[in-house]
Amino acid sequence: MMTSSWAKELKITCQRLLFRIVEVVSNVLFWVMYHGSGEKMPPIQNLLLLDTATAIAHKIRTRKVTSREVVETFIARIKEVNPILNCVVDERFSEALEDAHKVDEFIQSGVKSVEDIEKDTPFLGVPFTAKDCLQVTGLSNTAGLYCRRDVKALQDADAVACMRAAGAIPFAVTNVSEACMWWESSNTIYGRSNNPYNTNHIVGGSSGGEGCLLAAAGSPLGLGSDIGGSIRMPCFFNGIFGHKPSRGVVSNRGQCPYPSKEQEEFLTVGPMVRFAADLLPTLRIIAGKNIDKLKLDTKVDICKIKFFYMEDDGGSAVVSAVHPEIKAALRKVVLHLDKAYGIKAQKVQIKKMKNSAAIWFAKMKVKDGPGLTEHLVDCKGSVNVYWELLKWFVGMSNHTFIGIVTALVEKWGVEHGCERHRYLSSQCHQIYEELQEMLGNDGVFIYPTHPLPAPYHNEPLVKPLNFSYTGIFNVLGLPATHCPLGLSSQGLPIGIQAVASLNQDHLTLAVALEIEKAFGGWVPPPITV
Repeated sequence: MMTSSWAKELKITCQRLLFRIVEVVSNVLFWVMYHGSGEKMPPIQNLLLLDTATAIAHKIRTRKVTSREVVETFIARIKEVNPILNCVVDERFSEALEDAHKVDEFIQSGVKSVEDIEKDTPFLGVPFTAKDCLQVTGLSNTAGLYCRRDVKALQDADAVACMRAAGAIPFAVTNVSEACMWWESSNTIYGRSNNPYNTNHIVGGSSGGEGCLLAAAGSPLGLGSDIGGSIRMPCFFNGIFGHKPSRGVVSNRGQCPYPSKEQEEFLTVGPMVRFAADLLPTLRIIAGKNIDKLKLDTKVDICKIKFFYMEDDGGSAVVSAVHPEIKAALRKVVLHLDKAYGIKAQKVQIKKMKNSAAIWFAKMKVKDGPGLTEHLVDCKGSVNVYWELLKWFVGMSNHTFIGIVTALVEKWGVEHGCERHRYLSSQCHQIYEELQEMLGNDGVFIYPTHPLPAPYHNEPLVKPLNFSYTGIFNVLGLPATHCPLGLSSQGLPIGIQAVASLNQDHLTLAVALEIEKAFGGWVPPPITV
């Protein structure tokens, strides 16, 4: 037993040492390739761009501004920033302006009172965007897959339909990673999206185009989806708010790739916004018929919330150490709770969290249904990943390098039902039970969203498992809200995520409002002078 334990410790130590060596060397190489401030954003000149979506909706229904004026303003902003960011991949600008004109005519008619409009169509006349994997009728629906490069959506995804029913107007779709399974938004159809705070850095993925467009004030609100952090990582890297709802609340119908029955437990659509005030109203809409699962009408008293926190995952050997500035930001939240409310947040140690990446991969391994090798060709056959990798090296593949490698990792991963799979699944269940018991119906867990500020382009290739800070909460099914906490010393966004027990989404949304009030929330990207 002693020998076995010693051998295990030696293996972990060697893994940690090798990872740190690779990390240090790659940090130097990527700095040499990409260092610099990048291209700056055009200045924000129209104050409408600085309003919350809910404030814009109020101005439209009270006739302080027309929907057409709002839509025109955001279209103009997209035309300014998209050449720099490469975030919008398809648009319906002309149709959106027609929709806005109809909204203005309806409001001018006086058929409905302001109060009735607010009740029935709370986002009437407000434009919104969605990531390319969510169906928006008539727009690109590629999911970053080359084989779907000519596909246009024939109907709306359920979440998009809910937004339309609430009066909102879709006007563009945004870039994603290939098959929405990587945390840098780049594909062989539309290329790579760039971070508005420094265009040499990533925007995250897979809802990365959405994240950077919102951060650059190109849209008042957006829809993303999250199976391993695809909402929260782009929100972290781009300094905005994002919410991954509890499992089973928001319909996934109308997404591509569509998940297997098991994976649908981990995937969810959620709101991405610059201002915390827009999270709850958007979630209320897209939850649809499942709204009763949540307690969104419950008034939350911050003083009555029990807070817990961890500063890192407990020491994974293959995940980057949490950046000191992110730890410091998390501690500022803890200090604020104490100073403002006398709340003593409890530091905890959930030891199994350091296995988050392995747990995520194990839970994603399905017994039946297509895997990534099938999804890469839109489930019309499967990819020979070895042949495709060879083609990539000679410039003949239609897939991204990371798409092929991720499929290889899935192929080589633990088999569904094997001893290792059962062990990791058991660990997942144990973490779930521990968090549910700890948080109850009045607890919030504060945890880093990601260990490092936005890496340089392509740098995630050497830090692939850093997504585990978000991915673990997908397989646990718990609600998690990313909250920005300003910029690092390098001018890149940082922040934390607030997590609650199942269906207690209202708690994390209330914490997001409190954090925004205390620390300022979204910070506009640097601009050209």
